[in-house]
Amino acid sequence: MALELITSIKGRAVVVPGDDVDTDRIIPARYMKCVTFDGLGEFLFYDTRFHEAGGEKDHPLNDPRFKGATILLGGNNFGCGSSREHAPQAIYRYGFRALITEGYAEIFFGNSTTLGMPCMTASKADLQTLRAMVESDPSLEIEIDVENRAIRAGGKTFPAELRESARQALVTGHWDPIADLLEGEKEVDATAARLPYLAA
Repeated sequence: MALELITSIKGRAVVVPGDDVDTDRIIPARYMKCVTFDGLGEFLFYDTRFHEAGGEKDHPLNDPRFKGATILLGGNNFGCGSSREHAPQAIYRYGFRALITEGYAEIFFGNSTTLGMPCMTASKADLQTLRAMVESDPSLEIEIDVENRAIRAGGKTFPAELRESARQALVTGHWDPIADLLEGEKEVDATAARLPYLAA
């Protein structure tokens, strides 16, 4: 049985500016000493959101206008640096369900897709327009059409890109390979039984 079919996502957005936002900035290493990923969301961008003494810094995620945003708008090469799976986990557990940037680090992209979180890309010019629209109207609803590779907001439609393998996985509900493997457990057992080197 397939997982949720992720064909489109609607929600409000927040802009997290800058290129080359690395995974250490997304989730500092000292918060990775967890047995499960539960609770990682509260540490998302922690060092850029909070002072060492604990007070809030001027950061988009601390701005009450963007509270509850589920789409993150970023720059280029988002999620670069180490391959830590905790980075997309923190983003997802904070409440985001999709990202729109100019580009992603390869491993970050893959880890995000296996969470069912589309990583769409758009041109620099279109992202600048989207960012300006969001900044001027934080209540603006954005629709990400995963199936047709488009972004809609404020009566405008912007072309978007998503690797075909990831798009297919999302829209058909096969974005988690572990879930696919578990679903095919009987077939795996049957194949294993036919292999002489696995015979008891």
